[in-house]
Amino acid sequence: MAQHITVVGGGFGGLTAAISAAEAGAAVTLHEAHGTLGGRARTAQAPYRTNEGPHAFYRRGPHWTWLRQRGLVGPLARIPAAEALRMRYHRDGGLHRLPPVGLTRLARRRGAPVGRTFLGWASEVAGERTARAAANFVAVATFHHDPGLLSAAFVQERLRRSASLVPEARYPVGGWQSVIDRMAARARELGVRIETGARVDDLPVGGGPVIVATSLDSARRLLGDDGLVWHSGRTLLLDLAVRSRRGDAFFVSDLDGPGWVERFTAQDGSLAPAGEELIQAQFPLAPGGRKEDGTARAERLLDLGFPGWRERVVWRRTAVAGGRTGAVDLPGTCWRDRPAVDRGDGVYLVGDQVAAPGVLSEVSFTSALEAVSLAVAQRPASRVSR
Repeated sequence: MAQHITVVGGGFGGLTAAISAAEAGAAVTLHEAHGTLGGRARTAQAPYRTNEGPHAFYRRGPHWTWLRQRGLVGPLARIPAAEALRMRYHRDGGLHRLPPVGLTRLARRRGAPVGRTFLGWASEVAGERTARAAANFVAVATFHHDPGLLSAAFVQERLRRSASLVPEARYPVGGWQSVIDRMAARARELGVRIETGARVDDLPVGGGPVIVATSLDSARRLLGDDGLVWHSGRTLLLDLAVRSRRGDAFFVSDLDGPGWVERFTAQDGSLAPAGEELIQAQFPLAPGGRKEDGTARAERLLDLGFPGWRERVVWRRTAVAGGRTGAVDLPGTCWRDRPAVDRGDGVYLVGDQVAAPGVLSEVSFTSALEAVSLAVAQRPASRVSR
């Protein structure tokens, strides 16, 4: 009789776990509280296909190979050469076409220490001015209000990936929802039973291993474990649809303070109606920082990179994401110090704030594979009640 595995959560990590477990021969049931699958990888429905979480792959990431091997990546949007000339960097109050030379050199350095702040280490390597610019730049991959205060090793890995001279980012056409839909179809082909609108308030007893692939907050409540905590960012998210105008920037990276604005229709016109552009911005907020403060910073950058945007707006939305942007590691800590995947008694934890390596969504992916590996190695005996 096939081993049965329950997966709680139908986001990227949960679907990865479900597919992997089914490929290993397990009978799998997946429960998703929301009416649709995707979690933070969900893409909004037309006409404006915004993303709250993942929107690009890093091609050197482990999930890139895994998805491609299974035909789940799908068509990719390519950045036109003309758009690559519209990258902008905000520094000293003005826009520049190229990042500081020192930032690019710093991004290639290896061997950053775990036990020091990024700002302290990088200042010794490249000077404080370059170090601060690099810390602000890498906020695009940390969603933290002051990446300079984080572990040098943690920040440097993200700087190296995001500032690579050969861009690593790859964009699935239609947003990540297209990838999620293909993953869901693959799971069903493998016999995974998917139940949406099915909130799980208590762990099933006697039904085999359980993989909890939810946010850390939700996992803490479900498992009744107050120790399931880790540091994350808090970020202002601003989504805009504006009428198209020649000359708009592709992206604007704020090097004077952490923040990022990107025109996603530059590479994928399907994300907004013809004649309109979808712009998404994220500006990290300090503890106690107000939504209005982040909005004001975003609007100042929009004024520089997207002249006349206020008169061209056809749709607008703002939100604050707190604790939903993945783990950040303080000096002296690394991914191994985060909440463990194996919670004991046949329960396994998956997500972007757990003890697994990778950048952004790669953490959910690697934790999902580890959870399945541990779960299928269990004896098929039923899990006991706690």
